[in-house]
Amino acid sequence: MVYGGSGLARPTEGEHVDKAVFVPFTLPGELVETKSAESKGGFAEAELVQVMEASNDRATPGCAHFGECGGCQYQHASYKAQLELKAAVLLETLQRAGLADLPEVQVHASEPWEYRNRIRLRVAEVEGTLRVGYLRRGTNEFLPVRMCPIAAQVLWRAATAFLQMAETAATGQWARAAAEVEFFTTGDESKLQMTVFTRQRRPANLSGFDTFCERLRELLPELAGAGVMLLGNEGSQQSRRAERSRPIAAWQAEGLSYTAAGEKYWVSRGGFFQVNRFLVDELVRIVTAGRRGLLAWDLYAGVGLFSRALKTGFDEVVAVETAGDDLAKTFKGTGRRAVAATTVEFLRGAVVQRERPELVVMDPPRAGVGAEVCALLGRVQAQEMIYVSCDPVTLGRDLKAMVDFGYRIDELHFVDLFPQTFHQETVVVLRRH
Repeated sequence: MVYGGSGLARPTEGEHVDKAVFVPFTLPGELVETKSAESKGGFAEAELVQVMEASNDRATPGCAHFGECGGCQYQHASYKAQLELKAAVLLETLQRAGLADLPEVQVHASEPWEYRNRIRLRVAEVEGTLRVGYLRRGTNEFLPVRMCPIAAQVLWRAATAFLQMAETAATGQWARAAAEVEFFTTGDESKLQMTVFTRQRRPANLSGFDTFCERLRELLPELAGAGVMLLGNEGSQQSRRAERSRPIAAWQAEGLSYTAAGEKYWVSRGGFFQVNRFLVDELVRIVTAGRRGLLAWDLYAGVGLFSRALKTGFDEVVAVETAGDDLAKTFKGTGRRAVAATTVEFLRGAVVQRERPELVVMDPPRAGVGAEVCALLGRVQAQEMIYVSCDPVTLGRDLKAMVDFGYRIDELHFVDLFPQTFHQETVVVLRRH
């Protein structure tokens, strides 16, 4: 298997016989028939026609839309096999980045279904009926769906209730004005936030949104707050200047208090929080447990998921986040410092001031930390660093740089935050030689 969810196949006949061919929805050791191999330089991509010799790890998908929907790639594999495949993909990806002598991968499994605390659905009319859905695999085409078994149950109940609201004249205007809708729930599914995204500048009388939400709450008692965002045209080639999405209506609470790892985190509507409601505590434990000292940095801190746990073991914790509004409001008190800055800006200043933390934690977006951050951290020379990554390719690139700066990889954890998909979360513990 390769990162992205496909199997790497070797053709036995045809024009691509000398090329590697990527085939989705396959498993190692299977003999399959494919069609429409599309050549892309040194490899080709094909569609699966039939499995002629199946793996013992093949399983029945849990969703009626698997294969059509672009969200999941691994539902055809048993969960045990998914864990093994992802760990193997992680190791191979890091080795291809030039990393050797890697420690054994420690695997941390999840509940394989109903784990997501957030979903964002497209909204469109299909034959006169309002439907929610995702994108059809490999396209920008709308795919209406009637289930999403990786989502917490309350999220799908919310989607169903939202569609019910479209059936009456009094409330239907807000539902039908939506281009997308997002639902976010607490880990115990007791509270819910909704964000409606629209492209209509005046979708309805704004005072009517309160009525819409009140009536929706009659169907969905967990609804604690909601908002409407006017979708911008970021990156649009038709526009001379890009517009950012902006709020145009709101109702009740502006966020949720999310309990995880013994702490409460305020997550504003639309704010980032780890998506797997079953593994957040485990992730915090891996990163923070047993670590102590005078000073720790939490870079790309988000809402302070790791910062708060680190404070139990360190005299001072500095949490750095570009969009640090939520963090600044909640991460206060003796020994707690929230810094609203990019990681690069913060590290440039820290290098000049010659600050020396014992521990650096970093949880960057998919693009990784990059060359400049690696170079600056190489100058800081913290004794221990922990890198939390959602992309093994950029992780491998950055780890190779840190190893070249004198660090060794002591621990390698695969935390399966995204069952049924090819996505994976990795926690790497680096220490100086």
